Amino acid sequence: MGGAEYYEQESSPKRRKTLRIMEDTPVLLGSQGLIKRHEFVRIIIQCLNSLGYKKSASCLELESGISYKSSEFDMLESQILNGNCNHKAWVDIIDKIKDLKEETRASALFLIYKQYIFECLYNGDDSMALKILQDHISALSVGREKVHKLASGIISLKDIGVGKKDDSTFDELRRKLLSELEMLLPPPIAVPEKRLEHLVEMALTSQMDSCIYHNSSDNISLYEDHCCSSDQIPTKTVQILTHHNNEVWFVQFSNSGEYLASSSSDCTAIIWKVLEDGKMTLKHTLHSQKPVSFVAWSPNDTMLLTCGNGEVLKLWDVETGICKHTFGEQSPIVSSCAWFPDSEQLVCGSSHPENCIYMWDLDGKELKAWKGARIPKVLDLAVTPDGEHLISILSENDIRIVNLKTNDERVIKEKHAITSLSVSGDSKRLIVNLNSQEIHMWDIAGPLKQPWKYTGHKQGKYVIRSCFGGSNCQFIASGSENSQVCFCCLVFFLVLFCSFWYCFAFAALLSKVNSKFKLQRFFCRLHVYIWNQRSKEPIQVLSGHSMTVNCVSWNPKRPQMLASASDDQTIRIWGSSRSQKKV
Repeated sequence: MGGAEYYEQESSPKRRKTLRIMEDTPVLLGSQGLIKRHEFVRIIIQCLNSLGYKKSASCLELESGISYKSSEFDMLESQILNGNCNHKAWVDIIDKIKDLKEETRASALFLIYKQYIFECLYNGDDSMALKILQDHISALSVGREKVHKLASGIISLKDIGVGKKDDSTFDELRRKLLSELEMLLPPPIAVPEKRLEHLVEMALTSQMDSCIYHNSSDNISLYEDHCCSSDQIPTKTVQILTHHNNEVWFVQFSNSGEYLASSSSDCTAIIWKVLEDGKMTLKHTLHSQKPVSFVAWSPNDTMLLTCGNGEVLKLWDVETGICKHTFGEQSPIVSSCAWFPDSEQLVCGSSHPENCIYMWDLDGKELKAWKGARIPKVLDLAVTPDGEHLISILSENDIRIVNLKTNDERVIKEKHAITSLSVSGDSKRLIVNLNSQEIHMWDIAGPLKQPWKYTGHKQGKYVIRSCFGGSNCQFIASGSENSQVCFCCLVFFLVLFCSFWYCFAFAALLSKVNSKFKLQRFFCRLHVYIWNQRSKEPIQVLSGHSMTVNCVSWNPKRPQMLASASDDQTIRIWGSSRSQKKV
């Protein structure tokens, strides 16, 4: 039947009696005996009907002796489609259904009375329609809005949505009534719409959720249990970008995934083009007077914002690489910035106590400002992609979430200092990096009272930025600090096992060599960490950088592409080990 599809079939009281017996003494199927045979057959029959295989569905009913329709629903269908508008008989069937919740019963009766009112109006019996409304519908607990909407419809047939006034209209609306009742009435009276499809989808979703490496939007097969290997996520360095001349502090892919922007303490930001084969090429180098610590792509990817501690906020044209506007030249400290979804408005946050949060248009006109004692210095901020929430990090420990439509405000207090903020692409979750070597994930809407916590990386005194990524943003990636362990350990072991004078002579020589040739990069390997959202510990640790990894960004359109920025002056592009090679 599939909710809206019906076919004529001779009623079989014997089969319906058999169904009632099976309900009482079910035959169980499956290796664990969890599946009731008669329920399984019923939903198969429903599925066959919804797929259009009505003859097959009818044959299955005959062969199994199990009817898809319960006796109550079969009787209701017969009464409604027989051509007579006997609403009392319809109501009587609903009233005789046992163990029906009053809320469900009221909703079912409302649908029946609504149909009867329509047919009264069509036949010119306005007084009867009004009587049904006053005597029956007003007594139902269905909410005032529904009743008022129906009452207003009595004034005109058009307001109820009636088109042609002929018998086909009645037939169509009665079948619609049956469809609505089928979706409303609980099992075993009616089988929920598309039940088999729903159960299969749940099974597939459960398999994907239990697969910690699942990172693909491709459909999975019903023929075998689903399980991905680690090559679904980016684990191998496929390209190293070396165009910056100093520490690289920030990277971010554009919303389309076609560009990458990076910023550095060398007072530049670079726009990279992502080619079809996944390689990066330099598109523009954007020069500033001071170090650039933050960039933000406009939602339409035509503009880029840059800012930094001590550097003013600038707007750049992505296609030409020209600076289109400089905002608030008298405000020297802009720590972060973000766009609103229309690409026409932006917001920036200042870490200076007197310059807090400003909202601008593209011409530099100040539209709104959040100032005062309630808004201390702003360390980081973001606007959710749907434009509903402005999120800011205040005074190191507070996460402030403002609903921009209602102005409702929520403040989450962390025990340890927050260094950075990131928002998921679906606008539902946020993550913050803490100097306690933890990443916390919170629900933006608020139902999650305690955060999900992720550990394993190293962070204590520097700003480390993490991100959501992968298929459906199921992964979290983060950089990590340089622990300075490897080189010191080498000297320590020399002290233990070598003679006193030779040891210190060699250590001094090694120190000079390290100073000149950055030997530390040879001994130390700093990591990028990847977690599945359901895993507290990292599922992958990527080695390659030789100094602190400051920031990571996951390509929103290529779930197997990740970028990381490091104090070693490089940007590493990570890809899948099965399809990419280092270039």
